[in-house]
Amino acid sequence: MIRDLLEKKSMTKYRLSKLTGIPYTTINDICSERADIKKCSVDTVYKIASALDVTMEELLKPYYEERPGFELFKSGVCQRLKEMGDVDFLIDALGSNIVYTFYEKRWYPESLYMLAMIDYLSKENGIPICNEYDELRKCKLSKTIFPASVLARCAAEKSDSPKKQAMRQAIPEFLKFNIVESEVRDVV
Repeated sequence: MIRDLLEKKSMTKYRLSKLTGIPYTTINDICSERADIKKCSVDTVYKIASALDVTMEELLKPYYEERPGFELFKSGVCQRLKEMGDVDFLIDALGSNIVYTFYEKRWYPESLYMLAMIDYLSKENGIPICNEYDELRKCKLSKTIFPASVLARCAAEKSDSPKKQAMRQAIPEFLKFNIVESEVRDVV
């Protein structure tokens, strides 16, 4: 969060240190997450927030936000799709800019999953692809994410064949981001 705010304000950590009177090493440790801003004094948080022109609450909120497990996240997205229907889901996802919201939080699997879902639903419904995300479409996760059920089958069978089968059945819009997903509609 602080790194992003510094970047938006074209401010260096050194400048932030000078503006706040907080030692550069402390600012650097907070920005590199070697020091936990949640454990900093109120005075330190206040000075940083003031210098970055945000409230203390805005500064701290991302650090207190709970990130659900990826399986739970996917389940929630698919449930929302089932409840809303394709077009309303697309309108909501595009209108809320959720893809970039997750990306800015550095929640890359969630961001790319939502983009894959948007692309998949657009294709399925004959809706032109939103070109706002073209830069993100060049990204992919460094490690392939498989559904927990596939990983459990691999462990039970002591074989990677369930992974290979899942990759063959994966929806292309998801697979291009290294996310193995074959079913988004039949959720319980």
